[in-house]
Amino acid sequence: MTPTISATPRNDWTTEEVEALFALSFNDLLFHAQSVHRQNFDPNRVQLSTLLNIKTGGCAEDCNYCSQSAHNDSELKAEKMVPTEEVIKAAQAAKEGGATRFCMGAAWSSPKDRDMPEILNMVKSVKGLGMDTCMTLGMLSDDQTEQLKEAGLDYYNHNIDTSREYYDKVVSTRTFDDRLATLDRCRDNGIKLCTGGIIGMGETQKDRASMMVTLANLPKHPESIPINMLIPIEGTPFEAKAKIDHFDFVKTIAVARIVMPASYVRLSAGREEMSEELQSLCFFAGANSMFYGDKLLTTGNQGVAADQDMFTRLGIEPEEHREGKPMLEAGE
Repeated sequence: MTPTISATPRNDWTTEEVEALFALSFNDLLFHAQSVHRQNFDPNRVQLSTLLNIKTGGCAEDCNYCSQSAHNDSELKAEKMVPTEEVIKAAQAAKEGGATRFCMGAAWSSPKDRDMPEILNMVKSVKGLGMDTCMTLGMLSDDQTEQLKEAGLDYYNHNIDTSREYYDKVVSTRTFDDRLATLDRCRDNGIKLCTGGIIGMGETQKDRASMMVTLANLPKHPESIPINMLIPIEGTPFEAKAKIDHFDFVKTIAVARIVMPASYVRLSAGREEMSEELQSLCFFAGANSMFYGDKLLTTGNQGVAADQDMFTRLGIEPEEHREGKPMLEAGE
């Protein structure tokens, strides 16, 4: 039985309802997702974000998918934090290329207090360029969250990765509730949430449904939902994971669009290996945001020129930053 599908956000989804969405025929699921999408967004506009790794490697977490974990045997070496001046240059270049949001990521379990002054300076500097700011720094304390908000941070990226049930198969150095606690702190301090997961880590379809329920039943839907395709990286425990079926990936995008109808759904890691045909299906399924630029944290990405050419042929335009007015928020 198909659950009631509406363009109005709700926060009482059940796993059974979301599993029923996954069970729909591909054409029916995409029809529903596109219908919901058009009631909340311009279907031919995509929000562009650029991601910069400001602190590479040496992370204390043992995430099985990550080349930056100190527990894994990837060839990535730990590096010092990038100077603010380089961050500003990268942000300016991203803005000139069409990005409206600049995301800065550091390979930490959580930031140390000694790092906060430089982090806050980065936020203020990028904000001064007229861009939306986003950080991903791991878990935050109450004081750190308040400092980031005061500095002008717009979004905090903190993925829940997968379902509660599958979480201990992915990482053991933190808990699922640790992730939710940081999300709560950010939301309670008025920072928008950018949180999603990784598809293709060996989880079941029920796990994907459970992850969607966790996100959709938060007190407020996340404003941005990154859907990452696992890139098996040599030297990590997940290096031999089989690649996810592309139709399953598109269906995950469509379900995210239906259960969180007013949120931005973002194509994130894995886009370098996606054909233009696959990406166009994702856009039709409701993806309307993506990481834009030649590189993500440590993996490659589709080049800017290739993306611009794809947009031209698909009739898609980058969403422009609306000065003085926030982008559409979940629930509006």
